[in-house]
Amino acid sequence: MKKPSQTAPSAQQRLRRIEGRHNPLVKQLRLAFSRAELTEAGDCAIEGLRILEEAIRSGLRFSAVFFRESAQDRAERLLPQIGAQVETLLLPDKLFDTLVPSESPQGVAALVRLKEFSLDDVIEAERLQVGPIVVLSGLQDPGNVGTILRSAEAFGSAGVVLGEGTVSPFNSKVVRASAGSVFRLPVIHGQKSERAKPSMAKLEEVSEKLRARNVRLIATSSHKGTPLDQADLKGAVAIFFGNEGSGLPREVLAKMDESIAIPHTQQVESLNAGVAASIVLYEAARQRS
Repeated sequence: MKKPSQTAPSAQQRLRRIEGRHNPLVKQLRLAFSRAELTEAGDCAIEGLRILEEAIRSGLRFSAVFFRESAQDRAERLLPQIGAQVETLLLPDKLFDTLVPSESPQGVAALVRLKEFSLDDVIEAERLQVGPIVVLSGLQDPGNVGTILRSAEAFGSAGVVLGEGTVSPFNSKVVRASAGSVFRLPVIHGQKSERAKPSMAKLEEVSEKLRARNVRLIATSSHKGTPLDQADLKGAVAIFFGNEGSGLPREVLAKMDESIAIPHTQQVESLNAGVAASIVLYEAARQRS
Protein backbone atom coordinates (compact mmCIF):
# COMPACT_ATOMS: atom_id res chain seq x y z
CA MET A 1 0.00 0.00 0.00
CA LYS A 2 1.41 3.38 -1.04
CA LYS A 3 1.98 6.01 1.61
CA PRO A 4 0.12 9.24 1.00
CA SER A 5 2.39 11.67 -0.84
CA GLN A 6 3.67 14.61 1.13
CA THR A 7 3.91 17.81 -0.83
CA ALA A 8 6.38 20.51 0.12
CA PRO A 9 4.85 23.68 1.55
CA SER A 10 4.25 26.42 -0.99
CA ALA A 11 6.25 29.61 -0.92
CA GLN A 12 3.34 31.46 0.67
CA GLN A 13 2.96 28.80 3.35
CA ARG A 14 6.62 29.13 4.27
CA LEU A 15 6.33 32.85 5.02
CA ARG A 16 6.15 33.75 8.72
CA ARG A 17 4.59 37.13 9.33
CA ILE A 18 6.49 39.42 11.71
CA GLU A 19 4.96 42.68 12.94
CA GLY A 20 7.49 43.91 15.49
CA ARG A 21 10.89 45.51 14.97
CA HIS A 22 12.32 43.68 18.00
CA ASN A 23 12.37 40.26 16.35
CA PRO A 24 16.00 38.97 16.65
CA LEU A 25 16.40 38.41 12.90
CA VAL A 26 14.93 41.81 12.10
CA LYS A 27 17.38 43.43 14.52
CA GLN A 28 20.29 41.54 12.94
CA LEU A 29 19.33 42.72 9.46
CA ARG A 30 18.99 46.32 10.60
CA LEU A 31 22.38 46.38 12.34
CA ALA A 32 24.19 44.58 9.53
CA PHE A 33 22.94 47.12 6.99
CA SER A 34 23.43 50.22 9.16
CA ARG A 35 26.96 49.29 10.25
CA ALA A 36 28.10 47.59 7.02
CA GLU A 37 29.36 44.73 9.17
CA LEU A 38 28.84 41.01 9.51
CA THR A 39 26.41 39.87 12.18
CA GLU A 40 27.77 38.12 15.26
CA ALA A 41 26.92 34.84 13.52
CA GLY A 42 29.00 35.89 10.49
CA ASP A 43 26.17 36.78 8.08
CA CYS A 44 26.16 39.61 5.54
CA ALA A 45 23.00 41.61 4.80
CA ILE A 46 22.02 41.87 1.12
CA GLU A 47 18.98 43.22 -0.71
CA GLY A 48 17.41 43.29 -4.15
CA LEU A 49 16.07 40.56 -6.40
CA ARG A 50 19.09 40.35 -8.69
CA ILE A 51 21.57 40.30 -5.81
CA LEU A 52 19.68 37.49 -4.06
CA GLU A 53 19.62 35.50 -7.29
CA GLU A 54 23.39 36.02 -7.60
CA ALA A 55 23.83 34.76 -4.02
CA ILE A 56 21.80 31.65 -4.89
CA ARG A 57 23.81 31.12 -8.09
CA SER A 58 27.03 31.50 -6.09
CA GLY A 59 26.02 28.73 -3.70
CA LEU A 60 25.90 30.87 -0.57
CA ARG A 61 24.18 29.60 2.56
CA PHE A 62 21.12 31.63 3.55
CA SER A 63 20.22 32.21 7.21
CA ALA A 64 17.04 34.22 6.65
CA VAL A 65 15.08 35.84 3.81
CA PHE A 66 12.83 38.88 4.33
CA PHE A 67 9.96 39.89 2.05
CA ARG A 68 8.06 43.17 1.93
CA GLU A 69 4.35 42.47 2.19
CA SER A 70 3.56 44.22 -1.09
CA ALA A 71 6.29 42.20 -2.85
CA GLN A 72 5.53 38.75 -1.45
CA ASP A 73 4.86 37.44 -4.97
CA ARG A 74 8.65 37.30 -5.32
CA ALA A 75 8.64 34.48 -2.78
CA GLU A 76 7.22 32.22 -5.51
CA ARG A 77 10.29 32.97 -7.63
CA LEU A 78 13.00 32.75 -4.95
CA LEU A 79 11.97 30.29 -2.25
CA PRO A 80 11.94 27.14 -4.43
CA GLN A 81 15.69 27.79 -4.87
CA ILE A 82 16.34 28.22 -1.13
CA GLY A 83 16.48 25.39 1.41
CA ALA A 84 13.34 24.63 3.43
CA GLN A 85 15.25 25.11 6.71
CA VAL A 86 15.91 28.80 5.98
CA GLU A 87 13.84 31.30 7.97
CA THR A 88 11.47 33.21 5.66
CA LEU A 89 9.81 36.31 7.07
CA LEU A 90 7.03 38.54 5.75
CA LEU A 91 7.22 42.13 6.98
CA PRO A 92 4.85 45.09 6.73
CA ASP A 93 5.99 47.57 4.09
CA LYS A 94 6.84 50.30 6.60
CA LEU A 95 8.93 47.97 8.75
CA PHE A 96 10.80 46.53 5.77
CA ASP A 97 11.58 50.01 4.45
CA THR A 98 13.19 51.03 7.77
CA LEU A 99 15.60 48.08 7.58
CA VAL A 100 17.10 48.38 4.10
CA PRO A 101 19.29 51.24 2.83
CA SER A 102 17.72 51.55 -0.64
CA GLU A 103 15.53 54.57 -1.34
CA SER A 104 13.39 52.41 -3.63
CA PRO A 105 13.39 48.93 -2.05
CA GLN A 106 12.72 45.94 -4.32
CA GLY A 107 10.98 44.16 -1.47
CA VAL A 108 13.42 41.34 -0.69
CA ALA A 109 16.49 41.09 1.56
CA ALA A 110 18.48 38.34 3.21
CA LEU A 111 21.20 37.35 5.64
CA VAL A 112 23.80 35.15 3.92
CA ARG A 113 27.10 33.56 4.88
CA LEU A 114 29.94 34.72 2.64
CA LYS A 115 32.84 32.44 1.78
CA GLU A 116 35.98 33.13 3.80
CA PHE A 117 39.48 33.29 2.32
CA SER A 118 42.95 33.99 3.67
CA LEU A 119 45.86 35.78 2.03
CA ASP A 120 47.56 32.40 1.72
CA ASP A 121 44.61 31.17 -0.36
CA VAL A 122 45.21 34.00 -2.81
CA ILE A 123 48.98 33.67 -2.91
CA GLU A 124 49.05 29.96 -3.64
CA ALA A 125 50.74 29.09 -6.93
CA GLU A 126 47.76 27.89 -8.91
CA ARG A 127 45.89 31.13 -8.26
CA LEU A 128 48.87 33.25 -9.30
CA GLN A 129 48.91 31.49 -12.65
CA VAL A 130 45.37 32.73 -13.23
CA GLY A 131 45.74 36.46 -12.67
CA PRO A 132 47.25 39.21 -10.51
CA ILE A 133 46.40 39.99 -6.91
CA VAL A 134 44.65 43.34 -6.48
CA VAL A 135 45.42 45.40 -3.37
CA LEU A 136 43.31 48.46 -2.48
CA SER A 137 44.49 51.24 -0.17
CA GLY A 138 42.17 53.92 1.18
CA LEU A 139 39.40 53.57 -1.43
CA GLN A 140 36.32 55.12 0.13
CA ASP A 141 33.86 55.17 -2.76
CA PRO A 142 31.73 52.01 -2.55
CA GLY A 143 30.82 52.20 -6.23
CA ASN A 144 34.50 52.17 -7.20
CA VAL A 145 35.30 49.25 -4.91
CA GLY A 146 32.32 47.27 -6.21
CA THR A 147 33.36 47.99 -9.80
CA ILE A 148 36.91 46.81 -9.08
CA LEU A 149 35.59 43.57 -7.57
CA ARG A 150 33.45 43.00 -10.66
CA SER A 151 36.35 43.67 -13.04
CA ALA A 152 38.71 41.56 -10.94
CA GLU A 153 36.43 38.56 -11.37
CA ALA A 154 35.80 39.29 -15.05
CA PHE A 155 39.51 39.50 -15.90
CA GLY A 156 40.67 36.58 -13.76
CA SER A 157 42.25 38.20 -10.71
CA ALA A 158 43.54 35.81 -8.03
CA GLY A 159 41.74 37.90 -5.41
CA VAL A 160 41.38 41.34 -3.86
CA VAL A 161 42.96 42.57 -0.61
CA LEU A 162 41.23 45.50 1.10
CA GLY A 163 43.80 47.61 2.94
CA GLU A 164 43.41 50.26 5.62
CA GLY A 165 41.00 53.06 4.92
CA THR A 166 39.05 51.09 2.32
CA VAL A 167 35.26 50.88 2.51
CA SER A 168 33.82 47.68 3.97
CA PRO A 169 33.00 44.89 1.49
CA PHE A 170 29.74 44.44 3.42
CA ASN A 171 28.54 47.91 2.47
CA SER A 172 25.31 47.43 0.49
CA LYS A 173 26.53 49.74 -2.30
CA VAL A 174 29.73 47.69 -2.68
CA VAL A 175 27.70 44.47 -2.90
CA ARG A 176 25.35 45.99 -5.46
CA ALA A 177 28.12 47.50 -7.62
CA SER A 178 30.01 44.19 -7.60
CA ALA A 179 26.97 42.51 -9.24
CA GLY A 180 27.60 39.40 -7.16
CA SER A 181 31.38 39.17 -7.67
CA VAL A 182 31.90 39.73 -3.93
CA PHE A 183 30.15 36.36 -3.41
CA ARG A 184 32.61 34.42 -5.57
CA LEU A 185 35.92 36.28 -5.70
CA PRO A 186 38.42 35.78 -2.84
CA VAL A 187 38.20 39.06 -0.90
CA ILE A 188 40.66 39.51 1.96
CA HIS A 189 39.94 41.87 4.84
CA GLY A 190 40.65 42.02 8.55
CA GLN A 191 37.21 41.09 9.86
CA LYS A 192 36.47 37.55 10.97
CA SER A 193 32.97 36.19 11.42
CA GLU A 194 33.29 36.00 15.19
CA ARG A 195 34.14 39.69 15.47
CA ALA A 196 31.64 42.45 14.90
CA LYS A 197 34.02 45.38 14.41
CA PRO A 198 35.41 45.54 10.85
CA SER A 199 39.10 46.16 10.27
CA MET A 200 40.98 46.12 6.99
CA ALA A 201 44.21 44.32 6.20
CA LYS A 202 47.44 46.11 7.18
CA LEU A 203 49.30 46.89 3.97
CA GLU A 204 52.75 46.71 5.56
CA GLU A 205 52.11 43.12 6.64
CA VAL A 206 50.50 42.28 3.29
CA SER A 207 53.47 43.69 1.36
CA GLU A 208 56.00 41.76 3.44
CA LYS A 209 54.11 38.50 3.04
CA LEU A 210 53.75 38.98 -0.71
CA ARG A 211 57.43 39.78 -1.12
CA ALA A 212 58.39 36.73 0.95
CA ARG A 213 56.48 34.60 -1.55
CA ASN A 214 58.32 36.20 -4.51
CA VAL A 215 55.35 38.26 -5.65
CA ARG A 216 56.31 41.47 -7.49
CA LEU A 217 54.69 44.60 -6.06
CA ILE A 218 53.42 47.08 -8.66
CA ALA A 219 51.96 50.50 -7.87
CA THR A 220 49.58 52.40 -10.11
CA SER A 221 50.03 56.13 -10.59
CA SER A 222 48.09 58.83 -12.39
CA HIS A 223 51.12 60.27 -14.21
CA LYS A 224 54.49 58.71 -13.28
CA GLY A 225 55.67 55.22 -14.08
CA THR A 226 56.14 52.69 -16.84
CA PRO A 227 53.43 53.17 -19.50
CA LEU A 228 50.86 50.43 -19.12
CA ASP A 229 51.42 48.99 -22.60
CA GLN A 230 55.13 48.55 -21.79
CA ALA A 231 54.69 47.04 -18.32
CA ASP A 232 55.14 43.32 -17.62
CA LEU A 233 52.06 42.13 -15.74
CA LYS A 234 52.67 38.41 -16.19
CA GLY A 235 53.78 36.00 -13.49
CA ALA A 236 53.23 36.47 -9.76
CA VAL A 237 52.30 40.11 -9.34
CA ALA A 238 50.25 42.22 -6.93
CA ILE A 239 48.89 45.50 -8.28
CA PHE A 240 48.22 48.27 -5.74
CA PHE A 241 45.54 50.92 -6.28
CA GLY A 242 45.33 53.96 -4.02
CA ASN A 243 42.83 56.52 -2.85
CA GLU A 244 40.77 58.24 -5.57
CA GLY A 245 42.30 61.62 -4.75
CA SER A 246 45.70 61.17 -3.09
CA GLY A 247 46.81 57.82 -4.48
CA LEU A 248 48.99 55.38 -2.54
CA PRO A 249 50.67 56.49 0.71
CA ARG A 250 54.42 57.21 0.49
CA GLU A 251 55.30 54.36 2.84
CA VAL A 252 53.46 51.94 0.56
CA LEU A 253 55.09 53.36 -2.59
CA ALA A 254 58.51 52.89 -0.97
CA LYS A 255 57.93 49.12 -0.89
CA MET A 256 56.98 48.80 -4.56
CA ASP A 257 59.15 47.14 -7.20
CA GLU A 258 57.71 49.24 -10.03
CA SER A 259 55.14 51.92 -10.77
CA ILE A 260 52.92 51.91 -13.85
CA ALA A 261 50.75 54.62 -15.37
CA ILE A 262 47.90 54.67 -17.87
CA PRO A 263 48.72 57.18 -20.63
CA HIS A 264 45.92 59.67 -21.22
CA THR A 265 45.42 63.18 -22.56
CA GLN A 266 46.62 66.10 -20.46
CA GLN A 267 43.10 67.51 -20.29
CA VAL A 268 42.15 64.73 -17.86
CA GLU A 269 43.81 65.01 -14.46
CA SER A 270 43.22 61.40 -13.44
CA LEU A 271 40.93 58.46 -14.08
CA ASN A 272 38.21 57.18 -11.82
CA ALA A 273 39.69 54.42 -9.61
CA GLY A 274 37.21 51.83 -10.84
CA VAL A 275 37.93 52.69 -14.49
CA ALA A 276 41.71 52.72 -13.98
CA ALA A 277 41.70 49.34 -12.23
CA SER A 278 39.52 47.83 -14.94
CA ILE A 279 41.91 49.00 -17.67
CA VAL A 280 44.96 47.61 -15.84
CA LEU A 281 43.22 44.28 -15.15
CA TYR A 282 42.21 43.99 -18.80
CA GLU A 283 45.81 44.56 -19.89
CA ALA A 284 47.03 41.93 -17.41
CA ALA A 285 44.51 39.43 -18.77
CA ARG A 286 45.50 40.30 -22.36
CA GLN A 287 49.18 39.66 -21.62
CA ARG A 288 48.44 36.34 -19.94
CA SER A 289 46.29 35.12 -22.79
